[in-house]
Amino acid sequence: MEVRSENSIQVRSDKFPSTVIPRTRLQVWFFRVCSSILLWTCLVHIVAVAELWHPRLLTGFTSRISWITRPPLRLQHSLHSPPPLVPSRYYRSNGFLKVSCNGGLNQMRAAICDMVTVARLLNLTLVVPELDKKSFWADPSDFEDIFDVRHFIDSLRDEVRIVRRLPKRFSSKYGFEAFQMPPVSWSNEKYYLEQILPLFSKHKVVHFNRTDTRLANNGIPLALQKLRCRVNFQGLKFTPQIETLGHKLVRILQEKGPFVALHLRYEMDMLAFSGCTHGCTVEEAEELKRLRYAYPWWREKEIVSEERRQQGLCPLTPEEATLVLQALGFTKETQIYIASGEIYGSERRLAPLRAAFPRIVSL
Repeated sequence: MEVRSENSIQVRSDKFPSTVIPRTRLQVWFFRVCSSILLWTCLVHIVAVAELWHPRLLTGFTSRISWITRPPLRLQHSLHSPPPLVPSRYYRSNGFLKVSCNGGLNQMRAAICDMVTVARLLNLTLVVPELDKKSFWADPSDFEDIFDVRHFIDSLRDEVRIVRRLPKRFSSKYGFEAFQMPPVSWSNEKYYLEQILPLFSKHKVVHFNRTDTRLANNGIPLALQKLRCRVNFQGLKFTPQIETLGHKLVRILQEKGPFVALHLRYEMDMLAFSGCTHGCTVEEAEELKRLRYAYPWWREKEIVSEERRQQGLCPLTPEEATLVLQALGFTKETQIYIASGEIYGSERRLAPLRAAFPRIVSL
């Protein structure tokens, strides 16, 4: 009996570590949690009572607590907290406006500003614009690769409704074909109200397949001009990656002293389009002419360079830009950043500018 009882006791003692120890740990943790809650509750009550008796007694302490839970406004801005969304403008949409921008980035940016304004004027729903991929530059980038598309939509929601893509019922997969046309160049609001708006009643979707046909610069209402500016300076924001690269580039330039960003507008496509061949060789002038004929939407083909130059319609040559910078008082120590594409004629045309300003920086 004793042996049997000893054996039974021994068996029970073997089972204790696997059951009692976890329970003991749970009890310890439960006690700690309850104690922490109780202590914090007491602390909150003490602070509240102290504030009632002596409002200034714990000002420093409570302000530190509030700073931890909610940082100062300047710090909040430094954390890049997104601004509150503007209220949406509710209106009955007259249809969808789809646009395909053409030209260089500056031309496409100006076209986007115009198309947002047209959509606002006609109470349309704008589809996020398509960027040119077939021009001289052949850049494969989409809108969202260059601009912050979410910001573009949200920042203008109080003016116009913008969607990323057409609804499925207007998709070519379902046999729908949008009405395509280029608007007439330099038109005012009367043209869009009287000739473009009726097209949406018939077709529901109108596709502007070219957008170098800008709104008139003068004579349109001030509200439309303001909206164009708002799109350009607020709505069109570069992607975070591009902004980061831009800030890095500016910081590097600033570390080396003052600098001037110079856009010569002396690239191959600009000279071919304008017909300005002053300073070019005969072979280069012929190459520019062939390029002009290669793109059918460049309307002017036969251009007399000297006449265009006398009319003041040609960009400054690198040699002329050098004289202007010197006349403005810039010295050889000035850092010149070439903010443009490849200069036509390359180093041969840049030689006078580089001789006058040796500290030239280009990508």
